[in-house]
Amino acid sequence: MEDDTLEKPYSVAVSVIEDPDHGLSDEEKAAIDRKLLWKLDLRLIPWLSLLYLAAFLDRTNVGNAKIEGLQEALNMSNNQYNSSLTIFFVSYSIFEPLTNVLLKRTTPKFFISAIIIVWGICMTTMGLVHNFSGLMAARWFLGLAEAGLFPGISYYLSCWYKRSEFGVRMAIFFSAAALAGSFGGLLAAAISKMDQVGGKAGWSWIFILEGLATIVLGVLSFWLVVDFPDKATFLSEIDRKRLHRRLALDQQASAQHEEYKTSYLWASLRDWKTYLGAIGYSSTHAQLLTVPPYAVAAVLTVAIGYIADRTRARGLCNIIMSIIGVVGFAMLIGAKTPGVRYAGTFLGAMGIYPCIANTISWTSNNVEGVYKRGVTLGIVIGWGNLNGIVSSNIYRTKDGPSFFPGHGTVLAYLAVFLLGGSVLQTVLLRIENKKRRNGERDDRVEGLSAQEITELGDQRPDFTYTT
Repeated sequence: MEDDTLEKPYSVAVSVIEDPDHGLSDEEKAAIDRKLLWKLDLRLIPWLSLLYLAAFLDRTNVGNAKIEGLQEALNMSNNQYNSSLTIFFVSYSIFEPLTNVLLKRTTPKFFISAIIIVWGICMTTMGLVHNFSGLMAARWFLGLAEAGLFPGISYYLSCWYKRSEFGVRMAIFFSAAALAGSFGGLLAAAISKMDQVGGKAGWSWIFILEGLATIVLGVLSFWLVVDFPDKATFLSEIDRKRLHRRLALDQQASAQHEEYKTSYLWASLRDWKTYLGAIGYSSTHAQLLTVPPYAVAAVLTVAIGYIADRTRARGLCNIIMSIIGVVGFAMLIGAKTPGVRYAGTFLGAMGIYPCIANTISWTSNNVEGVYKRGVTLGIVIGWGNLNGIVSSNIYRTKDGPSFFPGHGTVLAYLAVFLLGGSVLQTVLLRIENKKRRNGERDDRVEGLSAQEITELGDQRPDFTYTT
């Protein structure tokens, strides 16, 4: 039978939370739990994945529009085109750390729907611009509007699932980007056949039609996105109690009801895990858009998510995958034959892609408290996306076909930040867990009330970090 209290006497007591399945056998409880998880998965994952697919299509279709004549139509130089790619990541990164606080202060239903409609409008206007300045303005506001989706949904999903269940769901959600890479070009090619329809060029219609489709998704999200677990109308009252209890048993006792305090922001900014997570995430994101074998990498992403959930060895998974990525990019730099380079491309993608979802899951697992987790995820993902600025400028046409500056930069990132950062974070987390097991952090709760102990979040002496 499960223990109704956490490990130490100063822990938040779970026994005060009603157990609607009291008296049932472990087998009966497990069967009920599986049905509850299935309800969550069907209601949350498909629609949220579709939204991320739309976001990824919308942010990358500028490349497809270039093929159809965007650059020439707007009389842009190569540097100006690169600037139009870069400006998106500037606003995207600046506003990401703020978005999760807004999501919590409003509601997921309102926040997610609103930003999707706004970025759909921005996308549509990109098909109406006549010059470089207009494109820059539209791309800036597109980045601002899209900034809330990935960190917002990452944080939102972490409020529904146990730490040992979150990784594979995050991997499935993130892998929607692979589908965008797989058929985004085909969709754009089909739309471009509308060249001169209504007096608009084919590249204009790529933006207009995809923008209008995005607005429709935003409107539908008012009904299809649900709010946090305590207000989940698709669950019965008894299922909501089960969900609350299972999260509390997973050391997420503060995850449901928490008032905003500025101290949560400072707690995130003072936490070393925020910065190690940020440098690990940034190294994986820099080359995402330029690696072709999306499908293989997507399958591996889900597999690593599943393995990391089962073993709770997220650091080790990052270390192994980063080594594969280092080998892949070393092959891209050093190999002379196309076949070896293509193999290196696969290994590079396989090393990068799974680490993105796994790093977000790892960060989420180790930050307790609604607002602190939201701010931390926003900082980690926002910092990582600053590297979109780098990736927009390190792969230049004049460096082909070897692209040494680009491949060399990514190789250095993988070796120093992803591999080195993952090793360092794993070691530090294991040291901290050992200190907590030995009672070396017990002084943190001396003289505190039960509520004050709960508000310590992951600084509670009984909180066990995922390594």
